[in-house]
Amino acid sequence: MTGVTELGYVGLGVKSLAEWESFAAEIVGLEVCDEGEAGRRYLRMDYWHHRVFLDEDGTDDLAVLGFRVAGAEEFREMTARLQDAGVQVQVASPAEADERRVLELMKLKDASGHPIEIFHGPQVQADKPFHPGRRMHGRFKTGYGGLGHLIQAQSAGFDKTYEFYRLLGMRGGVEYRIPIPGAPRPLDLMFMHCNERDHTVAFGLPSAKRINHLMFEFDNFDDVGLTYEIVRRAAIPIAAEPGRHANDHMFSFYFMNPSGWMIEVGWGARPASHQSEYYQRDTYGHEGLGGPPPAPARAAAVAAE
Repeated sequence: MTGVTELGYVGLGVKSLAEWESFAAEIVGLEVCDEGEAGRRYLRMDYWHHRVFLDEDGTDDLAVLGFRVAGAEEFREMTARLQDAGVQVQVASPAEADERRVLELMKLKDASGHPIEIFHGPQVQADKPFHPGRRMHGRFKTGYGGLGHLIQAQSAGFDKTYEFYRLLGMRGGVEYRIPIPGAPRPLDLMFMHCNERDHTVAFGLPSAKRINHLMFEFDNFDDVGLTYEIVRRAAIPIAAEPGRHANDHMFSFYFMNPSGWMIEVGWGARPASHQSEYYQRDTYGHEGLGGPPPAPARAAAVAAE
């Protein structure tokens, strides 16, 4: 079945472009590009024109997820499949595709009503090597795995959410079943993948916004430690201390961004196993300051505060 191949880009609405420019470059290490569009900035992490775009619209939230398909034929197959399933799809105009720096673009909403874009043919700037916003030991890990992963809010329930992302060609299921003291049921977290990355989107953590966190992966372990020092020196709140996830084996930590949700940076994730299994906690670490429960339970508590 034709499916999406990666999370190609994300769009974020922000209250302050100035705060995000400084944060993206000086804290995370992304390249910030101003192309003269009012209220818009682009963030690069490899040869693509952008992997993140920022719009100063005041929302401080996720605006859109952009999923890639391989080419024009797959784009048409995906359009037909979604329409046959009753999903309302708008094939974007050439001008709208140009704005995203892609060849073709369609717009739709997922089961919870969150904006989704599916595209093919991103602009790749082979003549413009990625220039990090601050010193790095290595680079961001993208390639066939896309820009990273995120946990997104969902209101439609796991079944409808799963069915929608299966339409996009993803697979996955519950990977964490976390006991919560005093609760009648454990907290289930569902993870979906579409390529070699263990997961591209995940659901189940409570969040006041559409997005709980966005993860960027480094190809050098020392960049996790370097970023941790930079975050601490900048007095940015750390939501979860360094640790290793049980599902994807990522060594990472979480910290807050100017929009009030979390960025995760990590290293060393294993490829997707394509088989179902679940965990009750992380391998080690990811404690919040003061020793609250291990993440992702800690991340859920932070998101609910």
